[in-house]
Amino acid sequence: MNLHHTLQQTFGFSSLRPGQQQVIEQLLAGRSAAAIFPTGSGKSLCYQLPALLLPHLTLVISPLLALMQDQLAFLRRLNIPAASIDSSQGWEESRRVMQEVSEGRIKILMISVERLKNERFRQFIGRVPLSLLVVDEAHCISEWGHNFRPDYLKLPQYRQQLAIPQVLLLTATATPRVIEDMQQKFAIPKENVVITGFYRPNLQLQVLPVEEQDKAAALQQLLAEAPRSSTIVYVTLQHSAEQLAERLAAAGIPARAYHAGLEQDLRKQLQQDFMQGRVPCIVATIAFGMGVDKADIRRVIHYDLPKSIENYSQEIGRAGRDGNPSTCTLLGNRAGLNVLENFVYGDTPEPAAIRDLLGELQQAGPQWELMPLRLSNATNIRLLPLKTLLVYLELDGIIEPQYSYFADYRFKFIKPREEILAAFQGERQAFLRQLFDGSPQARSWCQVNFEAIRQRAGGERQRVIRALDYLHQQGWISLESKQMIEVYRVLQSGFDPEAEAARLHALFRQKERSELSRLEEMIDFFESDDCLSRRLAGYFADHQAPVRCGHCSVCAGRPARLPAPALPPLPAPAQLEQWCRALQQEDGTPLSTHSLACFLCGISTPLLNRLKARGKPGFGALERQRFGEVAQLLASPPAG
Repeated sequence: MNLHHTLQQTFGFSSLRPGQQQVIEQLLAGRSAAAIFPTGSGKSLCYQLPALLLPHLTLVISPLLALMQDQLAFLRRLNIPAASIDSSQGWEESRRVMQEVSEGRIKILMISVERLKNERFRQFIGRVPLSLLVVDEAHCISEWGHNFRPDYLKLPQYRQQLAIPQVLLLTATATPRVIEDMQQKFAIPKENVVITGFYRPNLQLQVLPVEEQDKAAALQQLLAEAPRSSTIVYVTLQHSAEQLAERLAAAGIPARAYHAGLEQDLRKQLQQDFMQGRVPCIVATIAFGMGVDKADIRRVIHYDLPKSIENYSQEIGRAGRDGNPSTCTLLGNRAGLNVLENFVYGDTPEPAAIRDLLGELQQAGPQWELMPLRLSNATNIRLLPLKTLLVYLELDGIIEPQYSYFADYRFKFIKPREEILAAFQGERQAFLRQLFDGSPQARSWCQVNFEAIRQRAGGERQRVIRALDYLHQQGWISLESKQMIEVYRVLQSGFDPEAEAARLHALFRQKERSELSRLEEMIDFFESDDCLSRRLAGYFADHQAPVRCGHCSVCAGRPARLPAPALPPLPAPAQLEQWCRALQQEDGTPLSTHSLACFLCGISTPLLNRLKARGKPGFGALERQRFGEVAQLLASPPAG
């Protein structure tokens, strides 16, 4: 099948965009490649077209279920045999997809990286001939990139285990350091990395220095110039989104708030209303973004500092996709900078917490079953750093993932119990009756008691779950599962816990320094005396942008200096002691300096949540101060 014939007949395109042809030709020549293309420039076609021409299955790793479903819907519209195995499916549907993959009827299979933690899935996919591994949002693999996903670190290892001949890495946001990291991890030569220009001549980048107390009025003034122009306003906090949207609506600017705290149906409706122009302005947290492929967004306004240059680039990348002039404005000051810094510190576990985790591992025996949330609370390590620690232990050959399962299942009847039973006969009906009898009902929900069912009907856990999945898919019951348990094989437990804890803590400190320097780079960018468009392109390894774009705030003669708020004075030692004394552990053990600094800076940790720290007078009292200075203050002995 000819490349251009397939491009035209299947996808309806007469030619490829810049960069696409180069990547696709490398893949068809049997080489691995990386495509570093800006948002909305056709990265997906770089694997979709070769997948039809390569002999075996293309396995795609996608970080978000919503992205996966969007891409699958597109492929199915083109009659391309593609499928996913994901958390929204029941057992029967997953089994059907696996059968079609085994028979060679699927050309593209999409999964999350976490699916590869399942030993049975690894064994299954290991028996399937594979042509290509595609890693979407490939910057997630690098600890020096944004949106780092610990499980992505294991992809080079999985690629080796599964003997996948070629790899394609896709991302819109990779700095030279991240590109180099990706190349090394997958042994991709420099000449196989294709970077298309990041410079977008239609985007006008504006940095507007504004004092914190004046930002709402400045935003209102900006929006009033064209109240019905399609606009996204990005904020950090959910309550900021609500308050600003109310203020704008009261001023006659049709705006709505969007954030992760809203019901899923309302979020869907808001996104649809925005896409179709019924709501011209959305005030949103970063929860609003994926799947927002609207061509005529004229303004993207950052009301608060973004988390990084990468986040900023992704968010402004949603403006002006139709090629028409669009404005991207930051209402800038340094008021939120300490808060962003403080959250970086909150993600570094203390050495004692890491030792506690290693102690649990050494006591586990040959198999370690853990409930992430419970382990997080027991060791005082937040969930993301905990996942990162587990991956570090895997990469060091100490543990190996086997599978995961839900500890608790419950269901409620949609169709009457006896009607469901009447649909079956003989042994299957008897088994279902025992399953129902072994699931005591409290009000409307029935709690599944696996042990009781096993004793009554000899029903093994997997058979019970398959039966419940089937009934749920038929729409006869509503099924819920919770409390995920992850199972690891312990490969070595005789390591020195002190040395291992020190090694792991050093990795986190290195990552902490990297995150803090990324925040500094972001402030340097917004305060640049050089053309913003050129600086942004250069950050992402594109050195082809013009020296002066002529349409950013620097080129207009307005380089910015972001105003810094006056810091309130540090409290007197007596006040500090009073706040800290109010926070006591149940057994009277004194809290570490790190935990007390988190408390005073308003950073939640599992331990502080357990101590109900949010309700204490000192929580967040010093959130505008720098974490390092607060920790230093706590560690210093009182004068005199």
